[in-house]
Amino acid sequence: MMIYWDLFWAFFVANILGYGGGPATIPLTQQQVVDHYGWMTNTEFVDMLAVANALPGPIATKIAAFAGYQEAGWLGLIVATIGTVAPSAIAIIILLKILNHFKQSSVVKGMTMLVQPVIAVMMIQLTWQFSSVSFDSIGMWQSIFIGVISLIAIVWWKIHPAIMIVAAFVYGGVVLPFLMA
Repeated sequence: MMIYWDLFWAFFVANILGYGGGPATIPLTQQQVVDHYGWMTNTEFVDMLAVANALPGPIATKIAAFAGYQEAGWLGLIVATIGTVAPSAIAIIILLKILNHFKQSSVVKGMTMLVQPVIAVMMIQLTWQFSSVSFDSIGMWQSIFIGVISLIAIVWWKIHPAIMIVAAFVYGGVVLPFLMA
């Protein structure tokens, strides 16, 4: 029974503190799932995140569904997803009502603007951790090559990130085995 509470609490904490939405919750979820509870290794988390990003829908619920199912089957999936969605939905409704009421306040403006660098640092830290996993698994030069191509495609050519994820899957399944042999 404790696993259900742990699943609920892990995703509740990650998502209630994940200011900025799904991407901001990823480092918090990674800390809970990998570092705190040990349900996955960092490599498994990166792999799961790659697959989750290729699927439609919010990233936080996909991560919760996968981790919940992996740890406790269908009931674990439901509990982790509720831990992700319900408390955050309730909190955001209450918070937005309060913020909307005081939206002209310099305190509220300062709070919402100054939390953004914290989120940016969390995303940079997550990127660094994912890069380390990538360097270890496919090598530094292969990782840099894929990263640079993805950056150019997404930023300059305006190719949707989902297409780049699918392209990376294809590259990893077709080209990479020949390069690694």
